[in-house]
Amino acid sequence: MTSKIVHVRKLQKLGDYRLKLWFTDGQVGEWDFSEVATRTGPMALPLRDPAYFDRVFLEMGALTWPNGYDWCPQALHTDMAAAGALKFETAAA
Repeated sequence: MTSKIVHVRKLQKLGDYRLKLWFTDGQVGEWDFSEVATRTGPMALPLRDPAYFDRVFLEMGALTWPNGYDWCPQALHTDMAAAGALKFETAAA
């Protein structure tokens, strides 16, 4: 069995380390990234500042920050799916 590689195609900042994410497979969900504030290491430390966390942008379908820290979109999708945080978005009527 093969799995499709997915990327984040759009993000919306919701505040308090929360993001709404749209993936290339048509699924969308909200995710709490507050655990990033507990990570150590020189790349993760700036993310403890909520204002710095909010500087997130998309680069090649991955969540990325100005210091080069990025989040694997496939792993993020897998985690969100396992937690039941993803759903297919329906077209607005």
